[in-house]
Amino acid sequence: MKYLFDTHLLIWVADANLAGLLPRAVRDIVEDAANDVWFSAANIWEVVIKRALGRPDFQLDPTMLRLGALASGYQELPITAAHALRVADLASIHKDPFDRLLIAQARSEGAVLLTHDPVVAAYGANIQYV
Repeated sequence: MKYLFDTHLLIWVADANLAGLLPRAVRDIVEDAANDVWFSAANIWEVVIKRALGRPDFQLDPTMLRLGALASGYQELPITAAHALRVADLASIHKDPFDRLLIAQARSEGAVLLTHDPVVAAYGANIQYV
């Protein structure tokens, strides 16, 4: 199965200080070698932007986040024009452009988006609330 992290889950899995926030279901998915675990360029972009804005929940170094994800064996998903176009198909449930792009990427790639955001989970198909 293919899984794509939302940004908060990626941060929680990467930061030892936040590991206690990581739901057991996510740990099980990551530990199962049969699963392909992805992170998106959109995750890194979100951290860069929100860190620059001074958001306290986005203070992880985005370069280290990317390198750590790659070192953990997660696959990097680039953003394509097809992903951007797929955003137009989404209902206006959530306004966050990063989350909307992640939903579109998951749908385009046949992946399940793992999220801890109930608003993102409202999109239903291909979203797993953990």
